[in-house]
Amino acid sequence: MSIYQRLEALQITLPPVATPAAAYVPFVKTGNLVFLSGHIAKKDGKVWVGQLGLNMDVTEAQAAARAVAIDLLGTLHAAVGDLNKVTRIVKVMSLVNSTSSFTDQHLVTNGCSELLGQVLGDKGVHARSAFGVAQLPMGACVEIELIAEIG
Repeated sequence: MSIYQRLEALQITLPPVATPAAAYVPFVKTGNLVFLSGHIAKKDGKVWVGQLGLNMDVTEAQAAARAVAIDLLGTLHAAVGDLNKVTRIVKVMSLVNSTSSFTDQHLVTNGCSELLGQVLGDKGVHARSAFGVAQLPMGACVEIELIAEIG
């Protein structure tokens, strides 16, 4: 099954690249690597606001991280023209808006990692970091960036 068939089976439509909210570009290609800028979680087209340990639970935040993964795949598609050119997701870095006592950032980030694996198979298996931060732009619950290798 191709990547696009998997997306269709999962009922996922890739979104267009979002317009940057500040002084940066959505992606940079260098050599055979593509670096995607951080994407914040959105729900129904609006920033998905929340803080883990205060007013959001892990299950909802995993859904938010999954939504970010879909946005990242849309940007990656725009960057390379065809997701079948991806040879590997190299690294994912996740920032989770959390209270100082919340320690399950890694579980939140699984929402992104698991979707990348579902869509890309072995090419979606990646190195990863997950951090808790005091706040994210516009109060977003999760922000994730990605590095991919292109064949």
